[in-house]
This record gives sequence, structure tokens and C-alpha cells, in this order.
Amino acid sequence: MIGILSRIFIKDRKNYSDAGVRSKYGYLCGIVGIVLNFFLFCVKMLAGTISNSVSICADAFNNLGDAGSSVVTLFGFKAASIKPDSDHPFGHGRYEYISGFAVSIFIILMGIEFVKSSVQKIISGSTNTKFTLLTTIILVLSVAVKVYIFIYNKSVGRKISSPTLIATGTDALGDCVSTSVILISSAVTYYANVSLDGWCGLGVSLFIIYSGINAAKETIDPLLGKPPSKEFVDKVTKILMSHEEILGIHDLVVHDYAPGHIMISVHAEISDKSDLILAHELVDKVEQEICEKMCCEAVIHMDPISTDDNLVNKTKQELHEVLKSIHEEVTIHDFRMVEGNTQINLIFDAVVPFEVKEDNDSLKKKIGLLAKDLDKRYNAVVKIDRKMV
Repeated sequence: MIGILSRIFIKDRKNYSDAGVRSKYGYLCGIVGIVLNFFLFCVKMLAGTISNSVSICADAFNNLGDAGSSVVTLFGFKAASIKPDSDHPFGHGRYEYISGFAVSIFIILMGIEFVKSSVQKIISGSTNTKFTLLTTIILVLSVAVKVYIFIYNKSVGRKISSPTLIATGTDALGDCVSTSVILISSAVTYYANVSLDGWCGLGVSLFIIYSGINAAKETIDPLLGKPPSKEFVDKVTKILMSHEEILGIHDLVVHDYAPGHIMISVHAEISDKSDLILAHELVDKVEQEICEKMCCEAVIHMDPISTDDNLVNKTKQELHEVLKSIHEEVTIHDFRMVEGNTQINLIFDAVVPFEVKEDNDSLKKKIGLLAKDLDKRYNAVVKIDRKMV
């Protein structure tokens, strides 16, 4: 269905990085989600009422919540497509994350309400659940529809890099499991005269809460600022290092204001013997290349480095090796040696992963001691950076 509708309503439908195409996919998935989930709510409420099942009614309201989620998803994609303005120069893309967070809170509150209803039925010990052919057909149909919702949300979500749609797909898959459990428990409750409906309703309610918490995390992480994917970093690095004039890179920082609204900054190491004008032209060229291939803005800072001073290069390599005793992934850059009468200043930046919990002052002291182990004249003048990617 989504494939057919996208061919009809979305021009240039395979240009997934385009903000306009992303928005149209978001609208399309949202509208289809509203229609399908509201349909499931209606038929499940009918089944829950006929069978007097609190678990089926809870599952019905879970689908109503999913329809509400699709409404908020529509709002999120609409707001995210608003062009940048003087108050929001980086655009409004994070509205998509905010809308997803609002949906997750709604899901959690709904789950809490059904926990109360389920506990009440467990306490009462009621076994008056009815199990009919109509109930069975409705629940089986519900599983099939939810499988379809899972497939199209996951597929489109990955294509347009939308955490909201991916989270919606994951939630739909969870609904398949919970509805299947309800179907089995309803049959057992009716035929074995064992009160499982309340317990099943409790399980579904707790699952709803769990899904809401996971959905909240998926939307909070990009709002707080999470590291970019390894795939993204590798692509940027490949573009930069494909130019032989660039000898190395460091301090790569990615600012994510939502897919299609990404800015990166990076330091590129270039030989100090390079012509300044040519080096500047190279940087402009690479910035444009990253913009075209990665659909993001790029700012590159040139770092001139010495390539023919054997002593500097040898000392830098020796220091790098000993610093691995702190952590295997520690790196150094902007390395210089300044020789005085009584000591040699080693001036550099050390990039330390967040897994190393020591504070910066402690790290500076440790690095200073490691440097002196190489040569008592060495005085480490070090700035601590944390690994951002």
C-alpha cells in the first residue's frame, strides 16, 4: 500500500535525504497509521465488549494510542519542515523528536491506567470472559495489520533516517506479540475456566509502559546530543582522506538538528610546506564535496603540521605509544616541541574516550609522568579533549 501511494503522491520518491521528500513520507505513514489503528481500536473494542475481556479492551486503547501517535507524528513532520528563520537559524527539525517524546508520555500514562484495571480484575477473580469466533477473527486480523504496520514503518524509517517511524515500527511488532498472547489467554480462560484475563491485561499494560519508555529514550537521545553513527563518520572520513594533501584529521564534531539539518566541523592536517592559497582552495572544495555527498554543512579548520622533522615525528610516536596505557583509543594531535635551557616542552592535545572516568587534572598529571618516563627533560603542556565520535 505504502509503495503504491508513494508512487502516486511523492515526486522524486527515492531522494530520501531531501527534506521535502522526508516530510511527505512522514505524512503518508502518519495518515495510513491513523486509519489502520483507529480501525483496530473500533473492532477490538467490539471484541472486548462482547467477550468481557479487560486485556482486549486494553489492547484496543493501545491501538487508539498508536493512532494518536500517528497524529503527533504528522504534526512533528509538518513542524520539522518549517524553514529556518531568525529565531531558529538551524531549522525546526527537532520538532520531530519532541513530538515523538510527547507520544511516548501518552503511551506510558495509558499503560498505567490499564495496570489499575487489570489489578482490579485479578483481585475480583472473575472468569466470565467469553470466547467467540468473531473475537478470534478480530484478533488474528489485528496481528496481520500490525505486522504490515511494522514492515512499512521500519522500511521507510530506515530509508529517511527517522527515529520516530522506526520506533513506531518497533511498537507495532510488540503489539503483535501482546495481541497473540491475549488470543491464547482468552481461549484458555474460556475453555479451562481459569482467570487469566486480568493477568494477561497486566502483562499487556506493563508492555505498553515498557514500549513508552523505550520510545521516550529514542527521542530524548538526539535532543540531548548523541554521537553520530559509525557509518556516517566513516563516510566523512573517507571523503576527507581521499585527498592526498590531507594527512590526517581530528576533532570531528557532528551537530545533529534532525536528518537533513546536520552540521560538522573538523580539523584537517596539512603539511606546513603547502601553499596557503592552494590549501584554502582545497578546504573549500572538500567542504562542498561533503555538502553534496552527505547533505550536511561542513566547516574545515586547517592544521599545518611538520612532516620532515624526524625528531618531532619520532617523539610524537613514542609518546602516543605510552599514552595507550591510559586507554587503547587515546590519540594526540597538534604536537610541537619547544626546547629550552633545562627542559623540552611537549605541547599537544590528547583525545581521551569518555570511558576513562578520571578528571582532566588527574589525566594531565598522569600524562606528564608518562612523558617524563621517556625523558626527564620532557614537560607535557597538554589539553584534554574528549572523543566526540
